[in-house]
Amino acid sequence: MHSSCMSVDYHNIINSLKGKIELLISRYEQVVAENQRLSAELDSCKSALDASTNNVKELEEKVNKLQLGEAFKASSQDVKEAKQKINRIVKEIDKCIALLND
Repeated sequence: MHSSCMSVDYHNIINSLKGKIELLISRYEQVVAENQRLSAELDSCKSALDASTNNVKELEEKVNKLQLGEAFKASSQDVKEAKQKINRIVKEIDKCIALLND
């Protein structure tokens, strides 16, 4: 009778282990599936980030071109004032040269 009880215990233990192994395999498969899903989502996010980064660079280039264009657009008043400033500076330089030559 003793061996009969032992075989039942082993049977229960084996069945319990089988159940735990099946559960472990099921959870492993779930983790693998979740990992694949997250990997695909990460790839999608990387692609979206790359596209956004390129878009930002293009927009920054456009802004820089517009700012540069605006910097070169000078009103006639600005040009006149710039010429007057240059003339004053040239006169000051001429005075300094004259003083050095004396």
